[in-house]
This record gives sequence, structure tokens and C-alpha cells, in this order.
Amino acid sequence: MRTTFTKRALLAGCAIAATAMLAAPGPAAAADFPDGPITLVVNWPAGGGGDRAGRLLAQFGEKYAGVPIVVNNVDGAGGSTGVRFVAEAAPDGQTVGIFGSSIVAQQYINPNAPALSSLAPIAFFGPDPGALEVRADTGIETLDQFIEKLKADPGSIKNGNDAPGGWSYVVAALIEKAADVKMTKVPYKGYSPTVAAIMSGEIQSATLPVPQLIDQAKAGDINILAVTADARHFMAPDVPTFKEAGIDLVAGDWRAVFAPAGVPAETLAKLEEIFTKTVADPEFQEAAKNVGFVIQPMNAADTGAYIADFDEAYYPVLMDADLVKANKK
Repeated sequence: MRTTFTKRALLAGCAIAATAMLAAPGPAAAADFPDGPITLVVNWPAGGGGDRAGRLLAQFGEKYAGVPIVVNNVDGAGGSTGVRFVAEAAPDGQTVGIFGSSIVAQQYINPNAPALSSLAPIAFFGPDPGALEVRADTGIETLDQFIEKLKADPGSIKNGNDAPGGWSYVVAALIEKAADVKMTKVPYKGYSPTVAAIMSGEIQSATLPVPQLIDQAKAGDINILAVTADARHFMAPDVPTFKEAGIDLVAGDWRAVFAPAGVPAETLAKLEEIFTKTVADPEFQEAAKNVGFVIQPMNAADTGAYIADFDEAYYPVLMDADLVKANKK
């Protein structure tokens, strides 16, 4: 069965849902917004992909905001702690967050995770396909060899990933399902500690986006076996997709900027202007590409529709992988 998260046509119902989030009632918007520094919450530790994305947004966004944008790393509970921090922030627009697709998974995996309805979309950052990497000293050079090893000795490979609900955990679970194998999944608090663990030999494999381990791959310490995308990654053009390697698996993360639900429409419109201009900025896009990000600018309504669409497509896959533990539809 094909497992895919490619963007589909935006449905009218999704667009209506996104518009409703944008129009949520709240206190009167300040005419001079923003009237102080904007806090941009990253729900993963410093050094990982989410942190890099957030700091790029803050760096280039300040010229459009006219005030400092301060990154605040609020990690924990597979990313849910930072999401809750934003969801429960004052709805004045001064606190926003950059979150990935794990916010969709968390609402079904963690009964205490915030619902999507507690957030209002502002702008889309871009997609971030997953990959499977192994230490070179394992002697594993292809996806077939990886699968053969696990078929012969289930659980013999320790894979580094996020806690349940984080995207690299979901990718690992989907690989297990698609290939009918069993890894020993070891949770870490974000991408940076997972990189440290595979480089130290604490684990043998990881399911991280290509940019996280591309330098180590170029140095010969890591073998990137395959990417979970429809096309090869521009930073690793010699690495096949899972489809090319014989497994029909396409799974992609994404990142977007959110505010708490209830922020006044005028303030949300100003935030949308700040962050859509930032993501469309040529200098920002060049800097993002240099560290491996794929950028796909979208406004607030399209971002909300994209996420609603993703949620509908994603839920049955989570069910199929036995990851839905709470809040079943």
C-alpha cells in the first residue's frame, strides 16, 4: 500500500476551516503592533533543524517586523511542550511559534497535546522529507542490506529518533511498517542529540532529514541509504528514494509559523505580512538553501488549508501504523 503525504488540491472545506481560525475573536488589535520584541518559540532544542529554521526566520524577519524577533527553545514531550506554550500565550501576537507536522501526530498520540484548533496559521516555511542513515562502520551501504539485517535479527539495529509523535519517530515507524521489519527505536530530545548519538556509536541508524547528517556523509562516517520523498534531495543527488529502492514510501515533514488562536484579525494580518515577506525574501531563501532547507512560501489561508488537508490524509496512516493512542476521530 502506498504511504504518501504529498500536497493535494486544497479543498474548499479546508480553506473554510483556515479562514475560521484566522477570524477567531480576541482582544482589540493594537494599532502600533508590534510594539515590542516578538518571541518565536521553537519546540525542539537548540542545534536541530527546527532551531535552525527558527533562527533564520528571526534573523531575516526583523527587517519586516521592525522589532527584534527573539528565539525561545521550549522543548519536551515530543515537541508538545513548546506547542502548548504558544497555544496558552496571550493572544496579542507577541508570541508565535514555528512547528512541524508532529503537531498533527501529537494530538492523536498524546492525550495532553494541544489540538490544532488551539493555533492559528500565519505562514508556511516549507517541506522537509525524511531519510534513513546508518553508521558507515556497520558495513551497510544499501536499503536492501539494512532490511536484510533486520529480517535476520529483528531489533538488532538501534535507531535514533524523536520521542513518539516527533517526525523522525513517525518515519522510523513507517519504515518498519512498509518493510515489515523491527528496529530498536531510541528516543532523543530533537535532531541535535540524535546526531551526537549516532556519531558516538550509541546508535547505529537514524531517521533524520538529509541536512542533519550530510557533512558526516561527505566525510565518510555516515551512509545515507534512501530518502522518503518523490525525488532525490538536492544535497544528496546520489542517494535514491525509497521508491527507487523498491519500497513505495513517501513521507514528508513540514514547518509553518503559528500564533495562539484568538489573536485579532488585524494583528494576524500583520504577522502574516511579516513572515510571508520573510520567507519570500531572496536573501532568506539563499541562506535557507545553503543549510539544506526546501522553501515553499504560502500565506495564512493556504497554510491552514494545507494543514487541514494533511491532517485528513495523515490520520489513517497513523492508524495503520498503530500510532493513534488518544483522541481518535
